Amino acid sequence: MTHGTALTTTASSLFPLDQPAATPALSGGELPVREPATGQLLATVALATAADVEAAAVAARRAQPGWAATAPKERAAVLRAAAQVLERHRGEVADWLIREGGAVRGKAEYEIGAVLDELWEAAALPTRPHGHVLASEPGRYSTARRVPLGVVGVISPWNVPLLLAMRAVAPALALGNAVVLKPDARTAVSGGHVVARLFAEAGLPDGVLHVLPGDAGPGAALVSHPDVAMIAFTGSTAVGRAIGRTAGEALKRVSLELGGNNALIVLDDADLGAAASAGAFGSFFHQGQVCMAAGRHLVHRKVADEYTALLAARAARLAVGDPFREDVALGPLIDPVQLDRVDRIVRESVRAGAQVLAGGTHEGPFHAPTVLGDVTPDMPAFTEEIFGPVAPVIVVDDDEEAVRLANSTAYGLTAAVQTGSLPRGLALAGRLRTGIVHINDQTVNDEAHVPFGGRGASGNGSRHGSEHSRDEFTQWQWLTARQKPARHPF
Repeated sequence: MTHGTALTTTASSLFPLDQPAATPALSGGELPVREPATGQLLATVALATAADVEAAAVAARRAQPGWAATAPKERAAVLRAAAQVLERHRGEVADWLIREGGAVRGKAEYEIGAVLDELWEAAALPTRPHGHVLASEPGRYSTARRVPLGVVGVISPWNVPLLLAMRAVAPALALGNAVVLKPDARTAVSGGHVVARLFAEAGLPDGVLHVLPGDAGPGAALVSHPDVAMIAFTGSTAVGRAIGRTAGEALKRVSLELGGNNALIVLDDADLGAAASAGAFGSFFHQGQVCMAAGRHLVHRKVADEYTALLAARAARLAVGDPFREDVALGPLIDPVQLDRVDRIVRESVRAGAQVLAGGTHEGPFHAPTVLGDVTPDMPAFTEEIFGPVAPVIVVDDDEEAVRLANSTAYGLTAAVQTGSLPRGLALAGRLRTGIVHINDQTVNDEAHVPFGGRGASGNGSRHGSEHSRDEFTQWQWLTARQKPARHPF
């Protein structure tokens, strides 16, 4: 079923992932997978090279027509079976999300639930109407129908590894495509080998799915390979731009889900207790390592002091530690590079005049949930996507300034508005240049059936989610048919 290699584990068995479905060996050497919280060795995974991508793409191209010709109800059954396998092994999968990715248990359970939703939604796609009858001249039957793209390349990130792989893999497979998945090497197990095992046990035919963990080299090979019709990428804006350039040159479809610097706006009529709770969750969930994180808290001057005090108090109460062995709200950052980035942004902002009202420190891989006051639009805490547990608070004088500052970024993923007046919130939401807005909630929201995606530097307008995935992973074909051949004047 997969082109890949064996996985050697030293942690929990993760059903038979230590007996993987993959058979051909990868040629990029081995990588130790270590627990971010402790440094403990969890597994050894093989890495892919460009040569492995070449072999996988060719094999996927050969396998795809047979999979596309499989009866829709049989393709749907494979998706449902994959969901049932995950249900049976959700405890083991959760442990890997916690230990390999640094997730707290609540985040791991949320991610598994979201993946189950994605699989069940995808399972409904094969049997939905996939076209319509068009008006035409007498004697000619004319239809428009959606057909698979062929081979879809999926490049997924480390922060929500299983979900952000599956939200592309599942609908692409359901709609008759073959898939080559390149998960981030930092979460090669939970973002790659788990996907492979789920579909192996679900009965997906050989050659239809290939899982190739690796770095930028095999990723670039996947983007440029002529047998790959589409790239679905989730990750940084800088890498997304590079992928877009390569895909554009090849006239290849590309779906880019990129970064965010999201605003949570707190108006002067908001319920401040609820707003502070939403703000804390939006900034500190999964240590802030989420593209939807609340990166800027824009708070009306009349309530800024009270809101900031409530937010800082919540931050101070949140426990930080090893999420596999302790009951904590925040776990480790994924690696020292990310920790250094967060620390730099905090230190540079403080040097520029920001005040640390909670946190601001780190010990080992653990960064304390941090609240920064007196943040201004010229500071790194305002201008950069932090991707860490930091809540910068910026004071605004009115709704106009809140909208202006919320929109003063190249990103356009999500936003939230806290207000006691729904009409006021709706009016403000209509002026925000984001793909998603939540009123009286926080910024980190997702559901399998919604049109999820951003604008500007947050993406190229692609949308994931149920029926919207049909638009991403298929293409239109116009088909006409006549009982008798047409005669023409030539």
